[in-house]
Amino acid sequence: MNNVVRLAIVDPNDATRGSLKSMLLGIDAVWLEAECSRYEFFSDVLEQTQPEIALVAIDSDPDKALLLLAEVSQQLPGCALLVVSASQEGSLILQAMRNGAREFLNYPIQLDDFMAALDRIQQTLNRSGREGGSRSSQVITIAGASGGVGCTAVAINLACVLAQNPKNSVAVMDLDLALGDADVWLDIIPDYTILDVAENITRLDYSLLKRSLTMHDCGAFLLPRPVQMVSEDVVSPESLKRVVTLLKATFTHLVIDISKSFSTLDLAAMEFSDHVLLVSQLDLPCLRNVVRLIQFLEEQDDIREKLKIVVNRIGLEETQISLNKALETIGREVFWQVPNDYANMVESRNNGIPLISEAPKAKLTRSFQQLAEAIDASFKAGPLDVAAKAKKGKGLFSFLGSGSK
Repeated sequence: MNNVVRLAIVDPNDATRGSLKSMLLGIDAVWLEAECSRYEFFSDVLEQTQPEIALVAIDSDPDKALLLLAEVSQQLPGCALLVVSASQEGSLILQAMRNGAREFLNYPIQLDDFMAALDRIQQTLNRSGREGGSRSSQVITIAGASGGVGCTAVAINLACVLAQNPKNSVAVMDLDLALGDADVWLDIIPDYTILDVAENITRLDYSLLKRSLTMHDCGAFLLPRPVQMVSEDVVSPESLKRVVTLLKATFTHLVIDISKSFSTLDLAAMEFSDHVLLVSQLDLPCLRNVVRLIQFLEEQDDIREKLKIVVNRIGLEETQISLNKALETIGREVFWQVPNDYANMVESRNNGIPLISEAPKAKLTRSFQQLAEAIDASFKAGPLDVAAKAKKGKGLFSFLGSGSK
């Protein structure tokens, strides 16, 4: 699993320690290295076990606990201190932070708050260059400039290619609640769907989320759309954020296939993402929508820098406009071009077998492998520079002149 950290806990109160331990054991991102019931013994426990994080519940004896924080902070500076307390007294929080606490959480702990704190601590640990630090998880959202451009094909085959790397763990979320068909592409009949997750969001934990995922033979996990037609509001942006947070803690890559409506839920998925792949074809309806969508998404602060254009079915001559003519209007570089291979793609979809298994040597499969490599490379390098805007006077239909096809 991605981002697994070793954690030790101290709490003299058996009831709260048991509650905290139960929560931690349900989180795949955490390995509970040790537990202790006495503040005065905890430093020795930490020296012996060397965990990345020490969780200190301070309510049993705040004075002793604060002294412990200072001691651990001085003797084991590489161990991140996470403090838990039912108190919201400002002076106590301030003293805990002064004594070395990285995070201060109120008890009873909300899972979302704990996962967010864990993520912040991990980022700090990774930046500090600690041995064993793992890279952050990537969320990749696939959006379409029009229906039928191949978003699900891109999402599924990208995910399955990523899953071939033994260092990766990959999940796919089908967020097209009405017409999603990711389960068809993987020939999966799921027992649970995203609706089951949404209906149990208030008690969502790792064990429940894991039961809702179905693993494909290629190694990727799927969280499919509901079996029955449902209204969009059954999954709220807040619920989606909670699910994404949990999946990020477990998987190196999360691929989200959204609908074509660009709803509030779709936009939320893009905001939570590290990459937004806008899939298009080189035909007039798609390119017209690409221009509109770029203008719209560039106004979204949390999406603008993540947007990448992917042109699908390159070589489909009948309807294609030249790439150069299209680029003049789009005003952006194309991040990736996926070649047209109708025979292999249709065979893959109809058999419910991803290309990496159905046609491992095909040019199309190799393109998805290279796309996965390019996404990882761009993630390490940071956001790509946005291409220069289109020149003034280049209208939407300027590529319809002579030589455009």
